[in-house]
Amino acid sequence: MKPNSSPVSAPEQAAEVVNEFLRLIMIPDPAAASRYTDPDMKIVFTGKRTMREPAECNKFNASRYKWVKKRIEQTDVVMPSAAESAIGEVVVYSIGTLYGEWPDGHPFEGNRYVDRYVVKNDLTTQMDVWNDSAEWMLVRAGLAAL
Repeated sequence: MKPNSSPVSAPEQAAEVVNEFLRLIMIPDPAAASRYTDPDMKIVFTGKRTMREPAECNKFNASRYKWVKKRIEQTDVVMPSAAESAIGEVVVYSIGTLYGEWPDGHPFEGNRYVDRYVVKNDLTTQMDVWNDSAEWMLVRAGLAAL
């Protein structure tokens, strides 16, 4: 799947853009993942951490995990509203779980995530990321109970 210069992202193509972006960023290959991002991309991670490019996502993940991957369970495309259609935007949700190792080497899996993407002209313009990692870290630190 290669981005093109069409003025509108079809819903199926927007889902392909998101899935390929995720595949590349999880390698991690942020340079290749950048081929699927708009130069003005806005990224917001859990806790309102803002970023501008895939390399920042990988850097943040490296500070939080020894390694981490996404197990994508579903990719949902929200049919665009009339206003979104007029400007060529498609919203895509990626839902699944994270698995990997914490910095101390303990493995984990089943950590839920939801990502929301806005795709326009076959490029991701916005990425919002939510997951259970902070809750799991509180439990591991003895600061919260399950």
